[in-house]
Amino acid sequence: MNIHEYQAKQLLRQFDVPLLDGKPVFTAEDAGVVAYHHFEARGISAIVVKAQIHAGGRGKGIIYDPETNQPRMLFGKQLRGVVVIRPDEYGNVAHKAYLAARQMLGGRLVTHQTGPEGKIVRRLFIEEGAAIKKEFYCSILLDRSRSQNVIMVSSEGGVEIERVAEEQPEKIIQVHVDPTIGCQQFLLRRLAFGLGLEGAAFRSFLTFVERLYRAYEELDCSLLEINPLVLTNDDRFVALDAKVNFDDNALFRHPEYLDLVDTDEEDPLEREAAKYNLSYIKLDGNVGCMVNGAGLAMATMDLIQLAGGKPANFLDVGGGANVERIANGFRIMMSDPNVRAVLINIFGGIVRCDRVANGIMQALEQVKVTVPVIVRLEGTNAKEALEILRASGLNFLLAESFEDAARQVTAALSRSAA
Repeated sequence: MNIHEYQAKQLLRQFDVPLLDGKPVFTAEDAGVVAYHHFEARGISAIVVKAQIHAGGRGKGIIYDPETNQPRMLFGKQLRGVVVIRPDEYGNVAHKAYLAARQMLGGRLVTHQTGPEGKIVRRLFIEEGAAIKKEFYCSILLDRSRSQNVIMVSSEGGVEIERVAEEQPEKIIQVHVDPTIGCQQFLLRRLAFGLGLEGAAFRSFLTFVERLYRAYEELDCSLLEINPLVLTNDDRFVALDAKVNFDDNALFRHPEYLDLVDTDEEDPLEREAAKYNLSYIKLDGNVGCMVNGAGLAMATMDLIQLAGGKPANFLDVGGGANVERIANGFRIMMSDPNVRAVLINIFGGIVRCDRVANGIMQALEQVKVTVPVIVRLEGTNAKEALEILRASGLNFLLAESFEDAARQVTAALSRSAA
């Protein structure tokens, strides 16, 4: 589960993680009022207006007009997802914040993470400016290979950590936290020494990461990322941005998190799948896939890629799937207009193959299928399932093996492209 930056910072404030003062706004008028009363009237002459979407790269992203598809402009420049506001010839802080918000809200922000379709900006976060000496990176997440949390820091803040890992891996410093002893000071000092910190900055870093780690654990996060983590001119570490992902398996302990959900940021198909407890993630490919089991699902997605296609979704119907669950999964998968072929790859261990076949037949009563459907069924009641599909009179393509399924996917995509 993802949340917005301003929501993440509201949560982190409960753990005394050092943050800048900020307020969320939802209209241009509110932006002007907040900029004046909350900042300008208090003598704060530099503020930052940030678009709130569930994607990174906002500062480099461009905001486009949804109707004309042209970049929106502000003060003679292309409008980006993060705007620094200072008083100048264009007006005071409050007036400029109002103008910026009026252009940003309703615009389509395109970043490297959103893809070319972008995301509509419906919320903004106005925050005080900071005197930045240097930018760093800090994150906490679970290393599943070691069953331990890992704290990662880097002196290369403000850029994608993937790029740092690829180009300058030596700039990433990691420590693993043994769950039996918790986050100890010697681990934090190891990180601080690795970053070359000393004096007041060293002490501020230790306090910052200690509080951040407590927030990570008590909030049941799967990821807590601060990028950039900034060192100010007075040697204080402050979270300039914050990204929080919650562990979905722990949401039963935090019913209050449901109030943080922004349905506008969720994919409609993923939202529909959640109603039926389906593990569905929409992707940008052209081959829909329905599988039981996460491992088989990942292997099937690799198979599709090797066959020359791109997976349009991750859909795991689970080991105990019933007819209704499978029918809903198939219906949701087929609702994606980008799907040009479907691969159903089921191993009947816990779930029976005939149940899968009946679920597909039930879904076809609700959804008109105009693309090739390749079915591979192995395991419990596979023969009965194949007979159900053959007797349906519908044009299923039945695969006998993994390799045969790959060949049929390739052939189906070739026919679709012709």
